[in-house]
Amino acid sequence: MSKGKTKAIVTGVVIALAVLFVGGNAATVVPAGHTGVVVTLGQVSQNVLSEGFHFKAPFIQNVQNVSNKIQVYEAPASAVSKDLQTVSSTIAVNYRLVSNMSAQMYQNVGTDYQTVLITPVVQECMKAATAKYTAEELITKRTAVGDEVKTELDTKLNDYGIYIEKFNIVNFDFSAEFNAAIEAKQVAEQNLIKTQTEQKQQIVIAEAEAKKKVIAANAEAEAIRAKAEAQADANKKIEESLSNKVLMYNQIEKWDGVMPKVTSGNNSSLMIDVPIEENNSYIPDNGE
Repeated sequence: MSKGKTKAIVTGVVIALAVLFVGGNAATVVPAGHTGVVVTLGQVSQNVLSEGFHFKAPFIQNVQNVSNKIQVYEAPASAVSKDLQTVSSTIAVNYRLVSNMSAQMYQNVGTDYQTVLITPVVQECMKAATAKYTAEELITKRTAVGDEVKTELDTKLNDYGIYIEKFNIVNFDFSAEFNAAIEAKQVAEQNLIKTQTEQKQQIVIAEAEAKKKVIAANAEAEAIRAKAEAQADANKKIEESLSNKVLMYNQIEKWDGVMPKVTSGNNSSLMIDVPIEENNSYIPDNGE
């Protein structure tokens, strides 16, 4: 192979490699869920690139991919409650960076905005919310505390383009002495509820027994009244069935033959037993 031909081949390879190198630097691909921030000789452009294939000026432009996906930040947090109890908790934050704020975030904070912004703001908001509640309220009102922290996080981070999708307080932990006190209180409350329930049951039973006795007494009184009314009706019927002739007949049936000296009554007359002498008889005139 001649020297001229070899030189031409080498030149062609060099040119091809140069074209490939330049072409590789003239294109970029923004992955799904990201925004491409264009940096031209160190200057950040506010016009960001969306997902997909893009051309750029080779060697003078660089594209930084910033994630707009929902990300999770989970960390321990320590605070003091309203009643001065030390509270240790584990928190989890789901957040995302909106795409139209990606260039500003990259320019002002960089790509590690979780460490620079989210971590200190979350700790600050958690301490502020915890200080408003007693230790016991933190347990019973965990959802309310979480909602309050989420609202504060949005207030402080939305201006940076960071939005809180979800905030969870995974758990609260207190000192061993406080946990023992809470357990003792819960046991006392349960015993009180049990006692109150038993008392209510006894009251219900007593009321049922009293009601039962009242019903029985009313039934007995009603039976006596019904019996009395029946007896009165029977007596009335007997009285109505007895005529004067029947009464007189009964008296005659029961008479023992001895005339009474004095009788009284509506139809009675004075009767005097007058002795009759053997030698003198007295026969009254009809007119006497």
